[in-house]
Amino acid sequence: MKIPSWRMLVRGAGMKSDLLEIRTLFLRYLKEETLKPLQQLGRFVLFGAIGSVFVGFGLSMMLLGALRFLQDEFRVLDGSLSWLPYLIVVVLAAIVMALTIWRVVSGAAKRRLKTTE
Repeated sequence: MKIPSWRMLVRGAGMKSDLLEIRTLFLRYLKEETLKPLQQLGRFVLFGAIGSVFVGFGLSMMLLGALRFLQDEFRVLDGSLSWLPYLIVVVLAAIVMALTIWRVVSGAAKRRLKTTE
């Protein structure tokens, strides 16, 4: 079998260099198309988790403040009605949770589904 003349001019041309080039191309593609999007997704999830912790802590402090406000300002709720501020705060927490769930369910994902149909 005769080697083409242009192959003689290119030093190192052969099966080994072709396989090395394919390997390099594959690794570059793998990094671009899988690792970078996963890193971006990880950053998105991390910031979302940190944000939800802060929002949860803030809402807990607001509900505790509402409870203390009701207990201190309305002396009518002392004695046999001392359970009423707790009930009011639980109802407030349930309203906040219901609003949160409603916004999550009717959020951007639902709007995207409507546009694809």
